[in-house]
Amino acid sequence: MDAIPPDHFLALSRLDGLLGSSESVYDTSTLAAHDFDVDNRTGFMPPQAPPSRLQTEWEAWELALDHAIAEGLQLGEKPGITEAEMSRSESWRKGVRELPVIPISGMIRSETHLRRAHLVLAWIMHFYIHSLPPRVPVVVPAPITIPLFQICTQLQLPPVLTYADTVLYNWTLKTPSSRPTPALDNLQSHTLFTGTNDEQIFYLTSARMELRGVEALELMRATMDEAFVGDDIAMRRITTFLGRLATVIDDLRTLLATVRDGCDPTAFYTAIRPWFRGADSDPNKRTWAFEGLDSDPSWTYPSELSGPSAGQSSLIHALDMFLGVAEFSHAPGLTGASPTKTDTTQKSPFLERMQLYMPRHHRNFLNHLAANPRPLRAIVAGAEDAKLLGAYNSAVGALKRLRDYHITIVTSYIIQPARRAAAMQAEAEGLATEEPLRGTGGTELAKFLKAVRDRTAAAIIES
Repeated sequence: MDAIPPDHFLALSRLDGLLGSSESVYDTSTLAAHDFDVDNRTGFMPPQAPPSRLQTEWEAWELALDHAIAEGLQLGEKPGITEAEMSRSESWRKGVRELPVIPISGMIRSETHLRRAHLVLAWIMHFYIHSLPPRVPVVVPAPITIPLFQICTQLQLPPVLTYADTVLYNWTLKTPSSRPTPALDNLQSHTLFTGTNDEQIFYLTSARMELRGVEALELMRATMDEAFVGDDIAMRRITTFLGRLATVIDDLRTLLATVRDGCDPTAFYTAIRPWFRGADSDPNKRTWAFEGLDSDPSWTYPSELSGPSAGQSSLIHALDMFLGVAEFSHAPGLTGASPTKTDTTQKSPFLERMQLYMPRHHRNFLNHLAANPRPLRAIVAGAEDAKLLGAYNSAVGALKRLRDYHITIVTSYIIQPARRAAAMQAEAEGLATEEPLRGTGGTELAKFLKAVRDRTAAAIIES
């Protein structure tokens, strides 16, 4: 981090006075350091707009993505899809299969270019798979498989579209600005499957929440600094920080509500969401085959392939860990096993599994936060301080309200449209279906969201 706020220096000076300069202390100053790729202005999003194009050497990938968007490729499962639309899709897929296998050696030293390459290849792959007719086997061609797996090895990411590809690294400014922080109303998403405003608003809602969450990250860091001092002044400051954190979380809920202003639930469910699906949530239970996977003996077939999900937001994970909500992560309903996972990996809680889809520096940030030897919840529980307890419970209550509203949004945008679609299909086919609705991360959606909400409520400390 380039600049450290005055309060941070004050906390460190008080630590020096208590411990002496020879004592080592837990370094909370790195909570927003460049080591974790967390910026003091933009949080988990990059401080400048991500590159919109790779260098000439990889232009063929960019052109393939451009072509998919220009052709307006349609979902293979689209009702009433025309022969012309299917022909355009197959012509584009043929062009992808005929691409050369382009080496990635020239970008290995550039994290920024690797991220862009992951984004471009993952979008191409999803266009390729989801434009296929629904009963056609999925075989990702070698010109995509080989460089994508090479890039994933470098980035320690799975070969599938992620939240980072659709939100964190998929934005630009509407108009150039010299502001150190992007204005929430000056963002636009760079790449879209449908080209619709509905899809744009869906991504931007999350991006704006990420930017508003920057203050929450700073409040976490300031709180951790004060916790290491532990005197009465520190407890009063932590109380103030937690009160402010509750306000920030309520602001996140307000921003989440803005998705309703431009993203229609039916359009989202029928035309946008299907592009996100990973193999874990393929309605036809198809296995994704990767041509060229055997070209490197170190590669193995992924144990899971979940699509982008709000569960991959490092900001929400950080709030859970900081407030001690993560301690309740093994509650019933939070395992979210996917159908392609082995017996040993099925036991991992869903939210832990989603961390595998985060940029690796952000995973390290969360691990650093989780390793804090003085957890906030334990401090509050042992302090016998009514104001501190009230402030903590207020912050946890705000997080529960955010999750309550998230359930409302998911009900409107996914659960209700899914029930209508299932009822129409059952009526048309004379069948009944009891198949549980799964999220793009492979979970039983309603059960999972309610379990997360209940877990959050359980973190409130009784006075």
